Amino acid sequence: MSNDNPLVSIMMPVYNAERFLRACLDSISSQTYTNWELWAVSDHSNDKSEAILAEYALQDARIHWCTNNQPKGIIHALRVAFSKSKGTLITRMDADDLMPANKLRDFVEILVQSRKGVLATGFVTYFSKLDLKDGYLRYAAWLNDLQKNGDPFRGIYQECVIPSPAWMVYRDDFLLAGGFSSDIYPEDYDLAFRFYAAGLRVVSTGTSVHLWRDHPERTSRNDPVYAEQTYFPLKVSHFAQIDFDPDSHLILWGAGKKGKLLAKALASEGLPFSWTCNTATKWGKEIYGKTMLNPRELHGISNPVFLMAVSGPKDKNSILMEWQMEGLIEGKDYFIFI
Repeated sequence: MSNDNPLVSIMMPVYNAERFLRACLDSISSQTYTNWELWAVSDHSNDKSEAILAEYALQDARIHWCTNNQPKGIIHALRVAFSKSKGTLITRMDADDLMPANKLRDFVEILVQSRKGVLATGFVTYFSKLDLKDGYLRYAAWLNDLQKNGDPFRGIYQECVIPSPAWMVYRDDFLLAGGFSSDIYPEDYDLAFRFYAAGLRVVSTGTSVHLWRDHPERTSRNDPVYAEQTYFPLKVSHFAQIDFDPDSHLILWGAGKKGKLLAKALASEGLPFSWTCNTATKWGKEIYGKTMLNPRELHGISNPVFLMAVSGPKDKNSILMEWQMEGLIEGKDYFIFI
């Protein structure tokens, strides 16, 4: 196959998606880039999803489907799909979402031009028949701003910066990052960290590459593996492997809900740290075996690295402004965990 027209393999887990599956498959079939194969894996569906997949597979030879004979779960389904794929380029899709018509074309253009070592991505857009919550709109705006600024990995300890259906890589780079070999959930966030650790350079299309459908049954809304408390152990585990300097002195800043989740994760990972906050009534008190310090007690600590876990925008921005005025650099002198 020509290097300018590589085969794209699309991995798509499917679980009880009959309400949205036809629209999803139509958006894939309508791609302006035509050299692709879809491997859709029914993840123990008990609705009409499999009948719909069979119907579309008869109509389009590029569409393939099978069942997940392993235990139910997105990771198992993705492994089945990848094991059957043949593409030079790898991407994935969610069965309740939509692809803009030029998504594959725009990704392929980036990768063909850049060759290996690049992670192609782009903007995301939420849509819903219901009113979209402010949280989803803020998340999409934050993701897209990171891409506009050219360095999405800068925000990786805050949230997943490479959404699962919004990337494409060469197969070799995908395998270099560990592919779908990890058993860790949330699987998309874990994979984003592994792309980061592999040193892939992110290149954005500058266009919307994924239409995210919000609805009450969405997996990320209902599956406990996507609950907030699962995120901090994942973040800290990767921080320990990628960005932790054993010669540094970690200082956790923030004693609210997220600060406490981060403190537990740091302790579980065995990373030593000091703890401070802006709430005077907490200074001198012991929480999880740590004495809460007055920020003034931090002066004189050598090689400090701050871990921000302050959610309130006013307090957070005030602290960040002070750090930046002191010449501290994000990703070196401080990391934001929220």
